Amino acid sequence: MTGRKPRRPAAVPAGGTPQTGAPKTGASTSGAAPPGPAKADPAKANAAKANPAKANPARVQVLREETAGPRAAAGPTVLRFPEPARRRVRRRLWMGTAAVLVLAAAAVGVLVFSPLLAVKSITVQGTSLVPSAKVDELLAPLAGTPLPQVTESEVRSLLSGLPAVADVKVEARPPSELAVRITERVPVAVLRSGKRYALIDAEGRRLTSVKSREAVKLPLIDAAKAKKDPEVFKTIAAVLGALPQKVLARLDHASAKSVDSVQLELKDGTSVLWGNAGERVLKAKVLEALLNADPEVPIQVYDVSTPTRPVTR
Repeated sequence: MTGRKPRRPAAVPAGGTPQTGAPKTGASTSGAAPPGPAKADPAKANAAKANPAKANPARVQVLREETAGPRAAAGPTVLRFPEPARRRVRRRLWMGTAAVLVLAAAAVGVLVFSPLLAVKSITVQGTSLVPSAKVDELLAPLAGTPLPQVTESEVRSLLSGLPAVADVKVEARPPSELAVRITERVPVAVLRSGKRYALIDAEGRRLTSVKSREAVKLPLIDAAKAKKDPEVFKTIAAVLGALPQKVLARLDHASAKSVDSVQLELKDGTSVLWGNAGERVLKAKVLEALLNADPEVPIQVYDVSTPTRPVTR
């Protein structure tokens, strides 16, 4: 054992530690420099950028509260500019036109297919060669058809079996009447075949039959000769077709030995030397003038084969 005295513990300065006497971290002491800034951790900084909510949840909550409101609840704001007046007028015009077209189409559909306009009566006009009863029989299938659906071509097709019918005109008379006007071919001669007689037109077409020769005032053609030479028959028919009705009524018969020697006989026995079918319109006018003239002496022959120099004797 020595006679040394035990050491006393060192005095602890104010704010120091018992071990070192250094000041506490974060406490300020006179004459001591403050600690420097702490170094940022790069990993934590990147994480904060990637997910701000995790880095600062309080700030995210504040932003949500600031943006919440009527507009945010209603969705994104859309700016609408007023439509130009010209465009509004054009749009309304198109809509009005479309509505009119739809209504018109509906009206047409009602008229075309409505049974209210079905044909109930058919009026036929212009028939003299064709019996009206025959026409009514041929047009019977049109009964019950809506008037707008009946066409002239359909009526003409139904009457196509009648050779005397030249043309057909149709008129719808609502609500249920159909008027049919028939134009008949003009007969120019009577064709005799035995005891039977038929009316023919300027093309040699047989139109209808007649009971007797005296039923019509037309010249007679012998059917036997016409059948023997069809070209001569067509020439005679064409010549008669050029004559006016008053002249035809004065003729008794027509004949020809060839296409260049057509001859006409009047009921008073006077002959007409016609020649061929050329210039028949001019020949017809010359013959009509000669027949209407008052001759000084009786005439037995009218020669109009050369119409510019007619001869009578």
